[in-house]
Amino acid sequence: MPRLTVVTREGVAQTIAGKAGLSVMEIIREHGHDELLALCGGCASCATCHVYVDEDWLTALPAMSDDEDDLLDSSTHRNETSRLSCQLLFSEELDGLRVSIAPED
Repeated sequence: MPRLTVVTREGVAQTIAGKAGLSVMEIIREHGHDELLALCGGCASCATCHVYVDEDWLTALPAMSDDEDDLLDSSTHRNETSRLSCQLLFSEELDGLRVSIAPED
């Protein structure tokens, strides 16, 4: 089973097993990281699942959609590694992916 490393807002890293086919957001929430609010449930309409992707993984991810880009523009904490975790489909190819939960807006 592929592994995902999640870094909390406090800087604590935890490596968890992730099921391929789920979104990164779903995996994070299933493992009890409630600071990732994901208020819209993964519909890409709120940006409360904002994460920073480790730079080494940016090129392995699919391109950002215009909708995702627009939602991230609403965050004061956006940077060049920002993504919405609901838009990242986890897979065997992403084994070892590392993300950090962005500060809450």
